[in-house]
Amino acid sequence: MNAELSQNFGKIIRELRKEKKLSQEELGFQSNLHRTYIGMIERGEKNITLENIEKLSKGLDVSMKLIFEKLNKIHQ
Repeated sequence: MNAELSQNFGKIIRELRKEKKLSQEELGFQSNLHRTYIGMIERGEKNITLENIEKLSKGLDVSMKLIFEKLNKIHQ
C-alpha cells in the first residue's frame, strides 16, 4: 500500500465532505459505508476499492473524475 497516496486520497474525501457540511456518519449513511470506515479512509489507513470510491462519490454527489483530478493535482 502506498501510504502517501492513501493519505492524499483521504485528505480529498475529508475536504469534499466538509465542503458539503456532512459528518462522517452522514457521509457513511449516504454512501452505504460505516462511519468508522470513512474515518479510516480520511486518515489514509485503508486501501480503498473502486467500488467504495464510487459509493463515496455518490454520497458526496461528485463525480469519480473530480476525485481523481484532485488526487492527481496533489499526488505527483
